[in-house]
Amino acid sequence: MKNPEAQQDVSVSQRIRMMFYVMKPSETSFQTLEEVPDYVRKATPFFISLMLLELVVSWIRKGKPPGGLDDALTSVSAGIVSRLPRLFCRSIELTSYVYIWENYRLISLPWDSPWTWYLTFLGVDFGYYWFHRMAHEVNIMWAGHQTHHSSEGYNLSTALRQSVLQIYTSWIFYSPLALFIPPSVYAVHLQFNLLYQFWIHTEVIENLGPLELILNTPSHHRVHHGRNRYCIDKNFAGTLIIWDRIFGTFEAENEKVVYGLTHPINTFEPFKVQVEGKEVPFTSSASQLLKIYVLVQFTLILAFYEETFADKSVLSQVSLLLRVCFIILTLTSIGFLLDQRPKAAVLETFRCLVFLVLCRAGHLKPCISSWSFAFEIFFSICIAFWGVRSVKQLVSDPWR
Repeated sequence: MKNPEAQQDVSVSQRIRMMFYVMKPSETSFQTLEEVPDYVRKATPFFISLMLLELVVSWIRKGKPPGGLDDALTSVSAGIVSRLPRLFCRSIELTSYVYIWENYRLISLPWDSPWTWYLTFLGVDFGYYWFHRMAHEVNIMWAGHQTHHSSEGYNLSTALRQSVLQIYTSWIFYSPLALFIPPSVYAVHLQFNLLYQFWIHTEVIENLGPLELILNTPSHHRVHHGRNRYCIDKNFAGTLIIWDRIFGTFEAENEKVVYGLTHPINTFEPFKVQVEGKEVPFTSSASQLLKIYVLVQFTLILAFYEETFADKSVLSQVSLLLRVCFIILTLTSIGFLLDQRPKAAVLETFRCLVFLVLCRAGHLKPCISSWSFAFEIFFSICIAFWGVRSVKQLVSDPWR
């Protein structure tokens, strides 16, 4: 049996290749589920790096960024919210799969066979096609999946705009694999299938020639995200576009794609993005200075989110719960600020105060301990600034 601890090490080469599903069975086969690395979490630096690269390429080629800051922060916020439950328990996609495997499996294919690996690749991708298609065609499933389509831009950050609800239906479409595919093999491909779909959310890659016949590409997926008439309910593929070609849901990109929902949500608040569903793109009316402030706060909470996942094994349940509550509070406050909501200043004052209280209680700490005092000063200034804004707003219009 392989050493579980050793399997947690993922090389830089592997981290790059896993983003494009260019991995070998020999380096991604594990005997037990506990040995399987959290590839999605390890991909976070590459999410950020590729988004920055897309920004540079778009600026060089088009003279403008690939999308708005407000929209990108909302997308990443939705991605963070969708991952928070994993701090407390294994996802239902794995829990249900393990239950079926342990109680109802028909045969046990070898976990270390390349044939099992490739069969699982096809099985997971086939299951994803049907889940994705049903998520568009069945109303109750669309209620969860619409989150991913709510952005009116199309860039790499859009890939992270994930629903916290859709895993409660997606597991059904993968469960037949549990009759013969070991959970450890399934867990690897479930992650790779998700990671592959990150890079296809971009406009900087136009056409990939012959690969367009087999693979899901940025061109194919742009059609899927469009609200043009010819784009609706097309190109449901995860990795292989062959499923759409076989089942009659393929559509090639032709006229300019207009992105977003047919009934736009017009908000940047993360929880409204999760539950709500004009052809004029919605943008924030916040000032550039406020957007810089929001970006700084978002960067801090993103680092804090990563640290929480890295340290979850040594944190108490109380600390984990308080951290999750603070992350949700921060993302909500950022949404309020970008939406220019009436009580945004009050909420941000409260949030900064909560940060100081949690720091003093030992539940929060900066990534670099020597910066603790600087963080306290910074957030104290924020409390004073937003507190004054809150008082002025309440005095001028106490009913807002």
